[in-house]
Order: sequence, then C-alpha cells, then structure tokens
Amino acid sequence: MKIVRLPLFAALGAMASAAGGARAQAGRQPIDWSTVSLDSIGGGPMPTAGYRGRVVLLVNTASRCGFTNQYEGLESLYSKYGPKGLVVLGFPSNDFGNQEPGNSKQIADLCFNTYGVKFPMFAKTTVVGQNANPLYAALAKSSGTAPKWNFHKYLIDRSGNVVGNYSSRITPDDKRLAADIEKVLSQR
Repeated sequence: MKIVRLPLFAALGAMASAAGGARAQAGRQPIDWSTVSLDSIGGGPMPTAGYRGRVVLLVNTASRCGFTNQYEGLESLYSKYGPKGLVVLGFPSNDFGNQEPGNSKQIADLCFNTYGVKFPMFAKTTVVGQNANPLYAALAKSSGTAPKWNFHKYLIDRSGNVVGNYSSRITPDDKRLAADIEKVLSQR
C-alpha cells in the first residue's frame, strides 16, 4: 500500500465552521476531529472528538444499490477492528442512480434493523459535484479520486491523513482492504 500524506484539516475546518460553529485553523494540518461537527442520521450534531487518534474508514452508502449488502461487511470490520482503533463512518447519499431516495428514518431503519449497523451513520448528504459536502470535497481533492458510485471508501490514518481510497467493487471483506487497515492500525 502506498501511503500518501494529504492533510485535510483546512477543508474540514471550513466544514466544521459551517456545520457546528467551530473555527478553522490556518495552514495545512491533519484533521483535528475535536473541531469537526456533523449531523447524525437521527438528527442533531454528532460529536466527532472521539475519532481523534483513531483510524477512520468513511463510506458513502445507499439503500437500494447492488452494493447495499456491504453494510454487513462494514459492520464486521467495525466489530473486528474497532477495539484496535478503527471507526467506520457511513454517509448516505442519493448521488448515484437515485438509490438512496429515503428519508433519515427509512435509512436508519434499514441500516440498524436489517443490517445490524452499529457504526456511526450521518445525515444524508451530497458526496460529488459542486454541491458535495466539504468533507467529501476535501477527500476527493486530497486523494485525487471522487466517489464514482455508492460504497466508495476512504481510509484515514490516526494523524488525520488520507492513506487510501477504494472503489465500490472493493468489498469490506477484501484482503487488500483488511491488510491496509491492519497496517495503518499498527502505526502509532
């Protein structure tokens, strides 16, 4: 795995300002999760300070997609590697094929009741194009790759740097993804 150190703090600081009133710091620094505020799928802000020092796998999700069964694999990753420092973050999006038309309650019901998702899920959002939320705009800019479909994954190290991104076809049980997660988890 090639590790590319691409700081995201500046764009995320701007997102935090828009979403929760936090100040953005000048300069290019890794993500400081304690300054980022995002809305949960249940409504209201979801504190992100607990992600500081953790390895993060961000995924844009959809309920009516051929890849929707990846929720199970994502939950397995979260269960297996969570105690070692991994957190999976799900961002429902209707950007691809109109495959996430539901409201927050419908999305949450599917995630939690059908797939047993316990990892954090955020409010439905736009992940590509001019209206992409600032987090996804920063991820696309930093990695050089915007999601091309549902269930695109970004891996962020403990220092807040994007270290990998994976297409929808890379499933959560893919050995390459697991190896990359384990490698990043082993780094302090």
